Amino acid sequence: MPNPLKYPPDTDLRRLLRFAPDEGAIWLGERRMVLLHTASLGALREDLINSIGLEQARRIFTRMGYASGLNDAEFARRTRPGLDLNAAFLVGPQLHMLEGAARVTPLKMAFDREAGRFEGEFRWDHSWEAHAHRQKFGPADDPSCWMLTGYACGYTSAFMGRLILFKEVACTACGDEFCRIVGRPIEDWPDGEAHRVYFATDSLVEKIEALSLQVEALRSTLAPAGPCGSMVGQSPAFRRAFELLGKAAATQVTVLLTGETGVGKERFARTLHELSARRAGPFVAVNCAALPAELIEAELFGVEKGAYTGAHAARTGRFERADGGTLFLDEIGDLPLPLQAKLLRALQEGEIERLGSETTRKVNVRLVAATNVDLDAAVKAGRFRRDLLYRLNIYPIRIPPLRERGADIELLAQTLLARFTALHGKRLQGFSERALQALGRHGWPGNVRELENLVERGVILAAQGGAIEVEDLFSLSPGHGHGDGAADRTGLDPHGQLAALPPDPDEDLCARMLASGLPLEELEHQLLAFAVARESGNLSAAARRLGITRPQLAYRLRRGPMPSEPGAQ
Repeated sequence: MPNPLKYPPDTDLRRLLRFAPDEGAIWLGERRMVLLHTASLGALREDLINSIGLEQARRIFTRMGYASGLNDAEFARRTRPGLDLNAAFLVGPQLHMLEGAARVTPLKMAFDREAGRFEGEFRWDHSWEAHAHRQKFGPADDPSCWMLTGYACGYTSAFMGRLILFKEVACTACGDEFCRIVGRPIEDWPDGEAHRVYFATDSLVEKIEALSLQVEALRSTLAPAGPCGSMVGQSPAFRRAFELLGKAAATQVTVLLTGETGVGKERFARTLHELSARRAGPFVAVNCAALPAELIEAELFGVEKGAYTGAHAARTGRFERADGGTLFLDEIGDLPLPLQAKLLRALQEGEIERLGSETTRKVNVRLVAATNVDLDAAVKAGRFRRDLLYRLNIYPIRIPPLRERGADIELLAQTLLARFTALHGKRLQGFSERALQALGRHGWPGNVRELENLVERGVILAAQGGAIEVEDLFSLSPGHGHGDGAADRTGLDPHGQLAALPPDPDEDLCARMLASGLPLEELEHQLLAFAVARESGNLSAAARRLGITRPQLAYRLRRGPMPSEPGAQ
């Protein structure tokens, strides 16, 4: 039997396994895990074999293991970057043991990732799958660790960048002393092509599912829009606002949309236009806060030739361009007072007067206004006309902030993900579970606009073919890091017991140094002095402990800390 290879310490992996009972979750890094009874997996295995047959059951379990191996390979690349290939590869077997699959002993590993060459041999002891199979069906004629073998194939294939096929050549389900697998590129196996079916993505079931999706896509293009049109949301707060919008769409009433910045007031206004009888007419949007006060009148009502210096030709305003359709005035609370009087007349009389003109023009416009300020307070402060507020506030609709639409966050994020992956040409697996949890916990001061920006950034930063992680969306700040509470520090100690793990020593040391507020030079001087004191004044011993030479230590001690900025002369 070949001599087994030695594993690197698994402290880093155990530290990443976190039990968070207050959340009802177990985390391995960014991946959410679950504890399942092997008896329940054995019962599933039995039901599948009895219902769809041994071969199809094997394929399903192999695919499950393969997908798990792919995920762990991506996780391994992030966990131990910069290590030699052997140490980096052994993350997979160590994770397999940490996840309770079996005790994995590497017997042989020889590979060249650039050349695509691989040959490996591993021993499994205490395989849960062999035990579960034997309990349900008795001694087996063929090796039965399908899920474990699929994991080895998925992990190694992702690591090597080509399909590596592992075969189980011994199995305790068949009466062998231990299970043993051998892996090499699928092309190097004489019967490799016969095994490709276990990893192919074009099974009959998947073809049927793909055809069903195509039918649904075609049906959605032919059928009218859903009850929310192009809007995305299912939370009660969103449904209430949309129900009010739908009732207003059947009328010609002036609508006032209120809500915080970024809640999507223009999207609501556009949807109101699309649902109304004016949908064939133009939709014209104006941001009142973005236009200079001296230009906004001409922009809204138009200009006659010669009305002012530089007006060389007559120009239509936004009211005339919106004739027969909808005019959306965003940030109407920033409209100057003189323009408010002219807007009130346009709403009451249905006519406007161009700048520099003495004649009026009839316009047929449905007005939708929006603001994120308290117009009642603006009226009391003298910044907004009370009569205009009464005219606009006939039918107010408050659009809820995103923090009141918790049920919509994931739905919106997935919709935005589809848009931005197409826009930026990325293939992604979606959001990691930890990332989705972070999105759900965020306070969303910027509302839907903030979510849109975060998702686009996540799409850009995520690795091609990978998942969007928390750090792709947020900076690693308190509440968005890998551990934001005592529960996150509950993991496994070296004996496999559940315990409250201490913080990472390196992270804890750096955090304490930063929290001290001392300049870097002062920190260095204190460390040097401490090392000398620890060695009873022996500079040579202190230098060895610090990893520098005695002359370097003596020079740094003589130099001392640099004066801090405020006290510098």
